[in-house]
Parts: sequence; structure tokens; C-alpha cells
Amino acid sequence: MPTQAAVFRAMHHAGTPLVLPNAWDPVSARIVAEAGFPAIATSSGAMARVLGYDDGQLTPPEEMFSAVARIARVVDVPVTADLEAGYGLPAKEFAERLLETGAVGCNLEDSVGDVLTEPAKHADYLAEVRATAGADLVINARIDSFIAGTSRDVAEAVRRGREYRRAGADCTYPIFAPIDVLPEVVAGIGGPINAHAAPDGPTPAELAAAGAIRISYGTSVHRHLMDVLRQLLPSLS
Repeated sequence: MPTQAAVFRAMHHAGTPLVLPNAWDPVSARIVAEAGFPAIATSSGAMARVLGYDDGQLTPPEEMFSAVARIARVVDVPVTADLEAGYGLPAKEFAERLLETGAVGCNLEDSVGDVLTEPAKHADYLAEVRATAGADLVINARIDSFIAGTSRDVAEAVRRGREYRRAGADCTYPIFAPIDVLPEVVAGIGGPINAHAAPDGPTPAELAAAGAIRISYGTSVHRHLMDVLRQLLPSLS
């Protein structure tokens, strides 16, 4: 019987878009799973705020890993965890602690504090995570060149994506790549590409048409629901 990691990895090659509305706690994870989505992706930004921290590597890793474990414990589908840039942990320790949570995937960013990490350095980190976890972890390497630093062109995103793929990433995530250049990014990097959707767009259909195979929502669903709560509260007083 295939492992959950193998099942999750295969979803990136099924020929149909893998849509992942990001969860932030066991309740939201259960709701996403009950709605029929085949896997759960966590949102580090939403989870940080639920835990009482701001986004940006400010959550103590033990608290984030514990939160991921609680989500993995309550759903039967694969869980992939957004863990920012690894919280400063050595790659081997990061991979071992993540696998202990029951998650079978991770999202790792190549920037810290809006400063891009040198791609070779990030690739080395990804390679060590892969060497430690083997096939038990599906690695999604986020490319932050469209939102951080000064290099926001397609060539930089492609250069980073190719290097991360060579390091062992299963999927690359050029977050916020403009939809009009996404096909060029997809063609340049190769392999499964993750793109970012939001309740107010772009839509999964639009992103899939541009070549994305994995589509996630980041903090946007949590932010949308918190806005609904703000609008609701005056009527409750």
C-alpha cells in the first residue's frame, strides 16, 4: 500500500489541478477535508496569528510543529506544512522534527525578512532536507523573487526554480508570479508548479490555464474569514 507521501506526490502528476485551501487549526483542517479536498496544506501566516505571533519566522518552532501535529492527527488525508524558511533550524533537525508531526510535505521559502536567500544556499538546505527525509516528504520550494529583494523578473524565478528542482524539490512555488508571465515561468522551470489563488482571484481555473498544477490560498482564506467576523461583530452587540 502506498504511503501518504507517495499518494500526495502522485497528486502533483495526476493531470488535474491540486487545489489546497490552506488550514490553520484542527477545526479548519477538518472542514477542508470534509469538503472533499484530497490533502491539507497549512498556512504559516494564519497559524502564527492563531498562536499569537506575527508572520515572518517569529513563531517558536516547537509551537509550530505542535500545531502541525494536531492538524495531522485529526484528518485522514495527507498534510503538508508551510514552515516559512525553516525557523533557523539545521536542515536535518528540521526534517526529523517535521516527520515526527505526521505531515508528509513541507513548504520552504527562500527569503527571510523580505531578503532573498542566495539560491545556492537555499538549494543546499533543500538537498539536506531531501537526504534526511528521503521519499517520505514532498518538498515544495517557494520562490520569493516576485515579492522580496530586487530581482523580480522571470529569469530570476526560473534560475532559482531550476536550482531547487536539482536539489530535490518535488514542486516549486513562484508565489505571486503575475498570471501573464506564469506560463513562461512554468515552461522555464519545468515540473509541477504551485500558484497562489485567493477568494477574490485569481481563480484556480485561471491559474491552471496558465500552467499551474498545484494551487494554494496561503493566508487569504483565513484573512477573508477574519474580515467576515469583523463585519459580523457589530450586529452581535
